[in-house]
Amino acid sequence: MKRRQFFGAATAVAASGLAIPAIAQAAPKVSWRMTSAFPNSLDTLFGAAKLLSKYVSDATDGNFTIDVFAAGEIVPTAQAYDAVASGSVEAAHTAAYYYWGKDPTLQLPTTLPFGLDGRGMNAWFYYGGGNDLCNAFFNTQGIVAFPAGNTGAQMGGWFRKEINTPADFQGLKFRMGGFAGKIMQKMGVIPQSQPAAQIYEALEKGTIDAAEFVGPYDDGKLGLAKVAPYYYYPGWWEGAAALHAMFNKAKYDALPPAYQSILQSASQAVNLDMQAHYDFVNTTAIKSVVAAGAQLRAFSPEILKAGFDATNQVLAELSASNANFAKLLKSIQDFRKDYYVWMQVAELPYNSFIVQEQRAGAI
Repeated sequence: MKRRQFFGAATAVAASGLAIPAIAQAAPKVSWRMTSAFPNSLDTLFGAAKLLSKYVSDATDGNFTIDVFAAGEIVPTAQAYDAVASGSVEAAHTAAYYYWGKDPTLQLPTTLPFGLDGRGMNAWFYYGGGNDLCNAFFNTQGIVAFPAGNTGAQMGGWFRKEINTPADFQGLKFRMGGFAGKIMQKMGVIPQSQPAAQIYEALEKGTIDAAEFVGPYDDGKLGLAKVAPYYYYPGWWEGAAALHAMFNKAKYDALPPAYQSILQSASQAVNLDMQAHYDFVNTTAIKSVVAAGAQLRAFSPEILKAGFDATNQVLAELSASNANFAKLLKSIQDFRKDYYVWMQVAELPYNSFIVQEQRAGAI
């Protein structure tokens, strides 16, 4: 019997006064709200929450629906984590590191500066115990969460002047918040905070000297090449950035097991989809921003080493004072060591050769 036919039969049974089979009761009507941390203009980021909602509805014949709201429509981005924890909304699609000020541990489910790339993060999440470790912490906050998107490696940002040595960061007013900002302070940076919509004006007026956002596809929409032409890479503070679908734990636990499984599966599907989406659109977006005036620049090895040393200083300080942070950090670092042994055996030589051929015009 088809699923729709079955539910029709169950309705008829209920009308006759007979007991409804247990399987029908296991597929109740459930309606949730999910707040996104992103505006609906960002199809890669906001679109991931919409896709998750679609997968859940499709898998339950419309019995489990999740209405998605853009940032600020019902909950501001800065309050999304607390809103889910308290149960004022059932779900959020956001980045855990937005809330690292509550506890530095929340940085690590999103990214570790000089940590894993997107593939490495997924390996750690799904097979290295990462999801279990993250949820052991999330659960103490009243939240259950699953990876639901990754941007891949991000760009280092837009600069009004060239950055050639670590000394060039001294006194630099850099739109960069959170954990990365704490690290960059050790390099002399003065972190600034501006919403994405205000970055262009702040750079144009000289209120800030530099700004980082995501990568060429999202950055290109801001038109920053006109006011800060030097576009640096890589964003070593975000070699990958994982987003999470977060659910209120009490409401998640009250769901039928099948619905819980569907949420997990939908989150994993969205996780794969987002990085594929970014890998697709950034291939043409990088050419578009260069055509618009962006001058690509690589951070020098000297700058990367200074960033690496500053990162390790901050990690050591936080590990000494926060046991949860130290536990997650050790797990990531232990896996990172072995992961990059494997990456240099086959992946790096293969990609290096292909890049050389592409640059030579053979591809």
